[in-house]
Amino acid sequence: MNRVNHSEAMDPAQADEVFAHWEDKYGTSDGVWSGHVNTALAQIAADLPAGRALDLGAGEGGDALWLAERGWTVTGIDISPTALARAESAAERAGLSERVTWVAADLDTWSSTRSFDLVTASFLQSPVALDRARILRTGADRVAVDGHLLVIAHAEAPPWAHAHDHEHVQEMDFPSPESDLAMLDLPADAWRTVVAEVRDRTAFAPSGDQVVLRDGVLLLQRLA
Repeated sequence: MNRVNHSEAMDPAQADEVFAHWEDKYGTSDGVWSGHVNTALAQIAADLPAGRALDLGAGEGGDALWLAERGWTVTGIDISPTALARAESAAERAGLSERVTWVAADLDTWSSTRSFDLVTASFLQSPVALDRARILRTGADRVAVDGHLLVIAHAEAPPWAHAHDHEHVQEMDFPSPESDLAMLDLPADAWRTVVAEVRDRTAFAPSGDQVVLRDGVLLLQRLA
């Protein structure tokens, strides 16, 4: 059985606003996300050779488990132990526990010396304080030579946001791939931009209506 690694976990007694926000979000629901892989990640990673992957903000594990099913060895990190407990249970049910390690940690302060062939961050946007720039730069530092950094972001608020103020989504930033690339400020001679574009995908609104959402997709490759 692959247990969640709490060696880097935050002490709930000293939890800050971010920890409290996400634990409350996951703790007051039986499941927050669909459990399916994010569309852009599936499109991108399908063409990459399997290796070691790092999922920043793994949530309930949808992306990490999809990668593990395709032969990747995955480390999934999230601030919420509740979310990762669900991810661990899903890994056990799918027979993937040996391929995924879950780490409960604050991404604002997390660090590692390991390298990965793919570092992913899907929708790492929050209505509460989050040092997204630092987190993504730390992730970039962990990309191995010839490996990739994949950043997927909500490019705009969903159509229902203004009507429902859904999870305070209007307080969030909606970066473009170009602004994320500028924010990362990576050496041009050490990185290659593979994809930098906004992609449309279909989804269902809380009302049940089908809508089109827009995702910013940035894929970078670390050069030798």
